Amino acid sequence: MTVAWVVLVLSGLMETAWAVALDRSQGFSRPVPSLIFVVTLVLSMIGLGYALKSIPVGTAYAVWVGIGAVGTTVVGMAWLGEPTSVARIACLVLVVAGVVGLKVFH
Repeated sequence: MTVAWVVLVLSGLMETAWAVALDRSQGFSRPVPSLIFVVTLVLSMIGLGYALKSIPVGTAYAVWVGIGAVGTTVVGMAWLGEPTSVARIACLVLVVAGVVGLKVFH
């Protein structure tokens, strides 16, 4: 795996972090989650921009969004009390399969 792919995966994880921080900021009324949101958003965008130097935009963006969406959903289900069901988990597996497919067939 190249550096660009590692950075892209880390950027996707930062997307999860900023999405959760945005929720926890309660409309930017709480300073610590608001600051975490800003920092992780900027880091996520910088990483995505770096990855786009060598990974096609369609592939990079889909992988970035997929990691962020799956990560945010898992955090929501595991720690934030969001509903968990076999159907939701199956859908997450499909998203992961799509992300892996984009990497494999890149």
